Amino acid sequence: MAHQLVLKKPLAFFDLETTGINITRDRIIEISIVKALPTGGEEVRTRRVNPEMPIPGESSMIHGIYDEDVKDCPTFKQIAKNLAVFLEGCDLAGFNSNRFDVPLLVEEFLRVGVDFDLKNRRLIDAQRIFHMMEPRNLSAAYKFYCGKELVGAHGAEADALATYEVLNAQVSHYQNVEVKDAKGNATIPIVNDMDALHKLTASNHVDLAGRMVYNEAGEEVFNFGKNNGKRVEDVLKNEPSFYDWIMKGEFPLDTKRKLTEIRLRTLTQR
Repeated sequence: MAHQLVLKKPLAFFDLETTGINITRDRIIEISIVKALPTGGEEVRTRRVNPEMPIPGESSMIHGIYDEDVKDCPTFKQIAKNLAVFLEGCDLAGFNSNRFDVPLLVEEFLRVGVDFDLKNRRLIDAQRIFHMMEPRNLSAAYKFYCGKELVGAHGAEADALATYEVLNAQVSHYQNVEVKDAKGNATIPIVNDMDALHKLTASNHVDLAGRMVYNEAGEEVFNFGKNNGKRVEDVLKNEPSFYDWIMKGEFPLDTKRKLTEIRLRTLTQR
């Protein structure tokens, strides 16, 4: 399609599907690039990539790509040089790209020894513009769902009352509305039931700070540092000094409490 962007050099819109969201550990499994040209046209290139590691089930549930789908695809190392040539002289654009896609792409290039310099590239993130121009805060939600301006925003009582009205309106607005997930399966996520809304909106954090999270199997794993991704029980058994380090460190009391609960549970299981 013809675009209306004023371009002095090509602008490459790109999106990644990956094994996960850890910039250093996870790998690209699909990359799609739409190169908008100064002349008004575009070039599109999409490639699937063998990540040389298993794709976690929770990631496959989001993007619908499984190990079997990429086992015969080229590795990133095999496509890196051609990809760098395709992106040569391009600025980069995406959605949440400055926080995730760009860092992960650069990491992949560095890992295989291909020079991919950002110094002379403009980085444009459409999500930043979206959030700037269409705020997703309580005042915006109150106006959208309740049709009123929030007077006294950031006052505790006004915000609490507005949130009460917003949730009430959300349940009324979305109850029994079907949505489809990435695989095309229809679900009805919003129902007037607090257990269901809790499951929908609660995080997978074990502690409030998210230093520990639940993995796909429902097990507590660490979510930071050298033990990132390791089961908390295993670390406590094999490296008891790590518990002492956390208890003496500047970690939230809630994190220390939850870790102690897991430690006590582990000790009683022996």
